[in-house]
Amino acid sequence: MDTKFIDIEENIKRIREKIAEAAVRSGRSEKDVRFMAVTKTVAPEYINHAIAQGIDLIGENKVQEFLEKRDSLNLQSVEKHLIGHLQSNKVRKIITEVDMIQSVDSVSLAKEIERQAEKHNMTANVLLEINVGGEESKTGMDKALFEDSFFQIAEMKHIAIKGLMTIPPICDNNSELAKFFEQMHQLFIDIRAKNIDNVSMDILSMGMSGDFEQAILCGSNLVRVGSSIFGARIYK
Repeated sequence: MDTKFIDIEENIKRIREKIAEAAVRSGRSEKDVRFMAVTKTVAPEYINHAIAQGIDLIGENKVQEFLEKRDSLNLQSVEKHLIGHLQSNKVRKIITEVDMIQSVDSVSLAKEIERQAEKHNMTANVLLEINVGGEESKTGMDKALFEDSFFQIAEMKHIAIKGLMTIPPICDNNSELAKFFEQMHQLFIDIRAKNIDNVSMDILSMGMSGDFEQAILCGSNLVRVGSSIFGARIYK
C-alpha cells in the first residue's frame, strides 16, 4: 500500500482531534465546525482516499483543475466549494459544478455570478471574501468599504449570501492573528443580526493548515485544510 494513503488516514484523524479540542475550548461541539479538505494539486486517488475516510467537503482553488479531476473523483456524497480567486470569464464554467463559491471578492464578480445563475434558473450560494488585513497582495473586499458592496450583492435575486471567508495576514504570534480572526467574527455577528433577505450568515470560513485551531477559538465554523492532510503541495 502506498505509504501516502496511511499518512492521509493518520493526518485526518489527528486534525479531527485538534478540531474537536479547539471547538470544545470555544464552547462548541466538533459537529459545529466543518472540516474541508483542500485539494489543490492533489491527485484524484489521494482525494478519493480522503473521501473514503469520511471527508464530505472539498475545496478546489482553480476552475480548470477541478474540471480536469472531477470525473475521477467519488463525489456522490461530497459537497464541493470553489475557494480560489475566480475570474468573471470562468464563472460560466463552474456555476453548475460546485455547491458554493467561497471567494466572491467584488460586486462585478457577483454580477456575473447573478447573470449565469439566472441563465440556469438557479440560486448560487456564495461567501463574501474579506481582505481583513488590507493587504495589496491579496484578493478580497476592503473591510472599510465592505458594507456598500454587501448590500448591492444582497439585492441580487439569484445569489444567496451564506457567510464570509478570509485569509488573514501572516502573523508573528497567535495574539496578533487572533485580532484579525476576531474582527471577522464580529463582522459576521453584526451582519447576521441585521436579518437581511438572501443573507443567512451560516458560515464563517477561516483557518487553514497553520492556523485553524486559532480560527476555531475565534469563532470559525469552517476550516480549509490542505497540506496538513496531503503533505506539501507539488507544483508541476
